[in-house]
Formats: sequence, C-alpha cells, structure tokens
Amino acid sequence: MKQNKFEEYQLSNEIIEALTMLGYTTPTQIQERVIPYALENKDIVAKSKTGSGKTAAFAIPLCEMVVWDEKLAQALVLEPTRELTNQVKEEIFNIGRKKRLKVCAIFGGFPIDKQVITLKQKANILVGTPGRVLDHLRRGTLKTDKIKYLIIDEADLMMDMGFIDDVKQIISYLNNRQVTMLFSATMGENIKNLADHYLTNPIEIMIESNTKTVDSVIQEGYYSENEDKLQDLLAVLMKEEPENCMIFCATREMVNVLYRQLTKVKIQCSMLHGLIDQQQRLKAIDEFQEGRYRYLIATDVAARGVDFDNITHVINYDLPTSKEAYVHRIGRTGRNGKSGKAISFIQESERRQQKIIEEYTGVTITVLDIPIINEEKKKEFYQHQQKKRAYKAKKGAIFNSQITKICISGGRKSKLRAGDIVGTVCSIKGIVGDDIGIIDIRDSLTYLEILNGKGEQVFKELQGKTIKGKIRNVKMRK
Repeated sequence: MKQNKFEEYQLSNEIIEALTMLGYTTPTQIQERVIPYALENKDIVAKSKTGSGKTAAFAIPLCEMVVWDEKLAQALVLEPTRELTNQVKEEIFNIGRKKRLKVCAIFGGFPIDKQVITLKQKANILVGTPGRVLDHLRRGTLKTDKIKYLIIDEADLMMDMGFIDDVKQIISYLNNRQVTMLFSATMGENIKNLADHYLTNPIEIMIESNTKTVDSVIQEGYYSENEDKLQDLLAVLMKEEPENCMIFCATREMVNVLYRQLTKVKIQCSMLHGLIDQQQRLKAIDEFQEGRYRYLIATDVAARGVDFDNITHVINYDLPTSKEAYVHRIGRTGRNGKSGKAISFIQESERRQQKIIEEYTGVTITVLDIPIINEEKKKEFYQHQQKKRAYKAKKGAIFNSQITKICISGGRKSKLRAGDIVGTVCSIKGIVGDDIGIIDIRDSLTYLEILNGKGEQVFKELQGKTIKGKIRNVKMRK
C-alpha cells in the first residue's frame, strides 16, 4: 500500500485505511496544523480560506477519538446551513466508516418526529444546524451527557446569519464539554470575543495569504448590461465550455428566470435557492455532484452552504453587492490545490463595486471583450450539451465493494434491538463483531451493514436463522 502521510499522526488503522480509500494521503496546511493539537484535546480557534480542507481537519481527529461502543453522542458539530450539515455529515461518516461510526444529521425541513426516533438510537457524532439542535435540546430529545467535543464550523457565516445567540444557548447545555474547536474563513472581532469567552487557552491557527482569494483562481470579467447579458453569457459558455460550473444570481427570481432561459435553449442545468423544497435542494446538489448537469444556478445561499469538489468555473451572472460574498462565491473553485476560473459580468453602474472587490481581494479582475462565436462553434457546443455524461460515483462509493447492505423484516414495533441482530449474526461461523457495520432499526424494518467482504455468507445464513425467536424476511439492499 502506498504510504499515507496521515500515518505520522499515529492514527488507528481503520482511519488510515478510510483516508487512503478516499484519496486523502497528504495533509493540507490547515490539517497539518490542527490535527496534532486536536488529538491532544486542545481547544482550537482556526482561520483558513474556503477550500483549504477545514472539514477533514476536525473530522479526522473526531473520528479517531470517539468511542464506537458508546451509545450516546460524544461530539456535536454545528453548521450554519442545512446543505452544509448534510455534506459534513457525509464527510465525517466516510472518514469514520471503517470504525463503524454512526453519524447523524439534524436540521430543519424534515419532520422532527423522525429525528427524535433517530436520536433514541445509537449516534457517535451529531452534525446539525443551531436552530434544530436547540429545538431538540429544549425538548430533551438530544442527550448531552456524553458530548465531550464541540465543533463550531463556519463561525463567520454563523454570525452573518444571526445564529450566534443560538450557538451560545447550545453551549450552555453542554456541561460535560471538554474540547471546543472553532473554524472560520475570516476572523472578525465578534468571533475573537466568542473564542475568548467559550474556549480555554485555545491554540490559535491562522493560515494567512497575500490575497483574500485562492491564488489558483483566475479572475476575469466582461462588461455587459442587462439587456445583453444572456447572450453574452452564452458566448462565454461556448468559449469556456466548463465541465462543472456554478452560476450565481442576485435573487431567487433571477435564478428562476435564468434557469428557464437556459433550459429553453436545451442547456441542461439545475437550480438552487431558499424557496426550493428541502428534498429538492438536496436532490439538486446530489445530481450536480454526480455530474448529471454541468451548470448549477444559485443564489448566495449556496456560496457558503454547499461544498463541491472539482468546480472548474464560477460565473457571477450578477456581481455581488458585498465584497465578502464575492470571495465566498469564487471560493467554490480552485479548491484543494486545483486551478479554477471565476468570471464576472459587470455593468457600467457596477464598476465602482468592481474596484472595491479588487482592493479587498488584492487581485485585479482581468476584463476581456465578449467573445465572438462562429456558427460551427455554436453547433458543436449545443451538440456537446446533449451528450449523456458519465455519472461520477459519490466519494463514499469506494467502500461499497467491501460492504453488503441487508434489509431485515422487523424493527422497533416488534421490539427488535441491535443486540438481537449482533447475537444472531455472530453465531454464524467465522463472523465476529468487527464484521458488523451500522445497524439502523426503523419501525418495521432493520438495515444492517456487513463488512470485510462477508456479506454474501451472512445473507445466506440468515435465511434460515431465527432473530429474536422468529425467522425473518432478509433481502439484499442496493
């Protein structure tokens, strides 16, 4: 096996194996600085740009330190948006997959009753938005007795979105908290005050740079007025032919309009904004990540609320009115050492804002002439749009070859418990506890993961075995 530089941190074999499978073999700068102190249970306040690998910087030590056989949650990660909560949950889950850690997401937009049932089951790490986490704490449905680790992620966005009072109230419930880590892309006075008040002798880690934006992002602009902007956008898309592109608009209405305009000319795209149903938002994110669409049209909610890999282009269809929003938007590309391009359409009335952005970022936006596209190039572009793309596997799909998912009839209503499943499975010759992954007991069904390539054997043996005195219907689950 190729040497993994994360081995230098004396991580367990399960974590190293998972990191290697996920392609994490060399720590980023923020990971190099954070992981050693986190493993020593030090409080940490860290500033680093978007796309620098902050999530893995806290996810790796968390997965290393939490104990699998403890039923109650030992760590709580707070995220400012639902989409980011879901993505961070998946990242932590993948890193802790070999340790069989159960990671649960808690956020609004879904019935709270189902989350209450989930919280009654085993959960090693919780990831949630402040509002829904606080709701569960007030109801008494989230037990904090064993929570030792608190992560406040994207602290500057928490401030911007007005969640900081909720965060403070959540902290008041965590009486057994031993370690607090705070991560932010910027470090204003309010965040420093928060760290001073709630963290104990924190290690300060500031990853500084000469510019506010990632150095690997090329920043270009085109002067264009509203009446010409759609045609100018199409010309730029034909010139650039981006494979994975986010297009930002100023309002939800403009997202809807541009989505209709692009689909009308048979450009496959999706859209994301705050008024779209939560299930549809998650679906749009998943489909974009899978490569079903080249273009995702979004409002600023997605600039900090979603974390995508391999975005080749960011286009500011509407120039943001905030210099900070510009940085957050273009931070979607040029991540993890990869190059990217940010393109902005700038109206005459926005040239002053252009200068403000340039002074803030320390980078001059290179203004180009709108490209002239010949008919042959246009034809090639639209033909390319209609070609079916090869879908990309999700990051955690790498584990699926070693994991078999099984569905068993019977659940909470028939008083089935995890111990009943473990006892039956471990009675099979050659199967031990380490071969059993996550057990998810629902009302009438139980989902079971079998590890180490032993799934076929367990599936066959369970056909004739009783579980809690009854032979159950057992099926393979995709």
